[in-house]
Amino acid sequence: MATGDTMPDTDKEQPRHPIVDLKAGAHVMTLDAGVFCVFHAPGQTEAGPSGLPGVRISRAPGVPEDAVEVVTFEADGWMGAANSAALIRVRRGPAGVMVTTYQDPADTGSDSPRLQVIRLIGGVLVDQPSEEAVEEEVAKVSAEAPQKTGGATKASVSGAIGSEAVREVVVHVQRRGDVGGAVGEWVGQSGSKRWIEGFAIRPEGSILAKDIEYQAVLGRGWLSPWSEGGQFCGSRGMSLPILGLRVRLKGGLSPKWKVRLTATFTDGTKVGPLDGGDDVLQAESLAPLESFRLEFVPVKGQGKAAAAAGVVGRSK
Repeated sequence: MATGDTMPDTDKEQPRHPIVDLKAGAHVMTLDAGVFCVFHAPGQTEAGPSGLPGVRISRAPGVPEDAVEVVTFEADGWMGAANSAALIRVRRGPAGVMVTTYQDPADTGSDSPRLQVIRLIGGVLVDQPSEEAVEEEVAKVSAEAPQKTGGATKASVSGAIGSEAVREVVVHVQRRGDVGGAVGEWVGQSGSKRWIEGFAIRPEGSILAKDIEYQAVLGRGWLSPWSEGGQFCGSRGMSLPILGLRVRLKGGLSPKWKVRLTATFTDGTKVGPLDGGDDVLQAESLAPLESFRLEFVPVKGQGKAAAAAGVVGRSK
């Protein structure tokens, strides 16, 4: 080495990759066979700029994959800090479920997320599908895993909406699978006593998928997060009914159009037609949703264009 040469300062030349030690806690819940819901207790604050605090739900180590199934609104089991939930189906119990909490050590003012657990369906399911049907539904969920679209995570409904017919509204019906039809038609089957487990809406007329968003009723006073038009809202193959829904318009369409919903429920109740995107369509008894009809109706006095358009999804 020539006189005067110096060794390179490797510390200065190497890029910095800081590692932050998070405050984490891990717990294992042991659940019997059945379907359970884990959700945030009311009154918790939203996550900070770091995305924390948060919770992730997963199978405990050593638990067979076919013994426990976890479904969350995010594909990776992440529940975040507040206002989210996870559905857990234990086929063979007792079985362990891992609940891991994460906190930013720099955020000294936040508490660890508090969770609540309720049992939705016992170990012996009413009208429980065969193992072959369960495996078929699990395969369908895997094939329709959330995909990245335009930077946002959206659940694919490919395979549910066929090209041979207009299927703007698709519902997943207990022990039957995905069925659908056009806006304005009834989806599901009134009087069948088969509940709807989830749905997707992708209108193709004057109102498009980008113009709407919707929620499912999961329990008394408990709604799913808003889903964008085209997204699947609810579950498949979990034997978990939804109890109603809410659909609303986005952007500047509300003064020109209104949402009209009519539904039947498994206890024989019929509700609607109900106008207005802010109202939740559900039975007073909280019976599972059995069928519904969605229409988009032009508001009176909005000019010749609205009158000429008529009712999108007119009753048939």
